Amino acid sequence: MPESGPAWEIVFERQVERMLRRLPSDLLHRIDQAVMGLAQDPRPPGCKKLRGYQDLCRLRVGDWRIIYAVKDDRLIVLILEIAPRAEVYRNRQLQPV
Repeated sequence: MPESGPAWEIVFERQVERMLRRLPSDLLHRIDQAVMGLAQDPRPPGCKKLRGYQDLCRLRVGDWRIIYAVKDDRLIVLILEIAPRAEVYRNRQLQPV
């Protein structure tokens, strides 16, 4: 029997939680599936590491991007931002590590 490994804890920044409440249900469903997939594999095929940051990755969901940090030592995936592609890379408030 294959071992699935430990499940990662998904943690949302407060502003992300508020933004998710305003999304249309079809988009919310697709984003929810992608985020829940990160609990099993925080670096799925298609994710990319953000240049200039030690532990930040992005995952594409259609025209939307999920920016998240992977904390390997604590098995945590911290969702920092979910936004349309045109907005997510503007005015990055994240500090390089």
